[in-house]
Amino acid sequence: MNATAERGTRNAKLAWMVGIVALALPASIGAQTSLSIYRDGRVVVRQSVAQSLQQGRNTITLNLEGLDPATLFSPDSQVAIVQATARFPSTPDDALQRAVGQQLAFANEKDTIRGTLVRADPPQIRLADGRVVLGLPGTPIFPAGLIRSQPEVRLVIEAARARPRTDIAFVGEGMTWEAVYQVVLGRSQASVSGAATVKSQTLRADSAEVQLVAGSVRRARPPAPTPRAYRLEQQLDAVVVSGAQLETAEEAVGETHVYALAGRLTIEPNVPMSTALFPRASAPVTQELVVPGVLPWRGYYGGTSPEPQRQPVQVWYTLKRARGSAFGDRPLPAGTAQLYQADAQGRLQLVGEAAITHTPAGRDLRVQSGDAFDVTAERVQTEYRQEQLAPERRGAPSRTRVTASFRVTLTNAKTEPVSVDVREAHFGQWRIVESSVPAEKLSAQEYRFRVSVPAGREATLTYTVQIDS
Repeated sequence: MNATAERGTRNAKLAWMVGIVALALPASIGAQTSLSIYRDGRVVVRQSVAQSLQQGRNTITLNLEGLDPATLFSPDSQVAIVQATARFPSTPDDALQRAVGQQLAFANEKDTIRGTLVRADPPQIRLADGRVVLGLPGTPIFPAGLIRSQPEVRLVIEAARARPRTDIAFVGEGMTWEAVYQVVLGRSQASVSGAATVKSQTLRADSAEVQLVAGSVRRARPPAPTPRAYRLEQQLDAVVVSGAQLETAEEAVGETHVYALAGRLTIEPNVPMSTALFPRASAPVTQELVVPGVLPWRGYYGGTSPEPQRQPVQVWYTLKRARGSAFGDRPLPAGTAQLYQADAQGRLQLVGEAAITHTPAGRDLRVQSGDAFDVTAERVQTEYRQEQLAPERRGAPSRTRVTASFRVTLTNAKTEPVSVDVREAHFGQWRIVESSVPAEKLSAQEYRFRVSVPAGREATLTYTVQIDS
């Protein structure tokens, strides 16, 4: 290759690299932005743009990230959007379609080839000597005029009155959020903190007001496809902690709760942003060890194996949230509760993790952290019999009564005594007819046996149930 051709190749490759860099630059939107982010990926985008409107019909063009044009509207009661035409950033296929009939340069590792694009799909390039290349002979270098680097929408707006700014809103996709709570357990008190983490897959916002919406918000429209130019890698490469010293404001809106994060936040694709939901709080905490029942909730009980069966001993914690307390007066959005406890050297160890549902103010928070290590249970069915009962009245169907007896052996390897709840629950007509420990009726369907197990010892519970069906 001669020097002139080599310089041309270098210049072409440089132009190609500059074009790639230009496509990667974020769009700059001269607008005040407010975002309401939902857990299912939806986000309501509200923008106030420095574009005045005259009374009557106006035509303006705006750069809008993540726009779903079907949801676009004006929150201003004096303004109506008559027409909206959305165009998204150019993809290679889009650029090829627009370049049909034009001469392009194609850069490859060895040279730069020039030719006229005859057809985009399948690609056909006619060279200067009349020959035709099927397929792209290199990376196409497009004139800047063919490339759209930012999403834009052309709006036709009818204004009943002149306006100094243009307010618009739409529902987009590409942001989610989750709540994670850290619960540090003490003997009778727990320290609780919580943070909300916002993750954006596609959207970018600079200095935006951000609200997180918690609740059951039905979706009727399928998610709009995200333009390929805004699909980014899913790896999360940084965490920005913001506003931890400021308190998040909360209010009920309809049947949802909205959490307005403190200050204005900058959100970037693939850069999670975490902010405190409330100042660290303290709450009374109790622990329960629970052996779940063996009876089916509904239907006929056909007995179990006569061999002893190992049973899990579930570990439950209840955080008291009385009204009038700092922690009790806060509605908690659904999320994940992580439970920590200090070891002998004071190091916090993760001892459990549980999903929690939306929790209204004043409602206790009850979570299962896992199963006990040093407290074990074994249940065996010691008796089972079935009998037919006469109909309750003439013409009524016959009834079946099942009588079953159980023995539960609890073993405590700890150095202090523990209390274990053995529970049984069943729907319909049933009762406890005999037990070695008094049965406490929790509801029409559930009984509890509270068994004390000495340190390093065993305790045995026996009981008999009758089930009519």
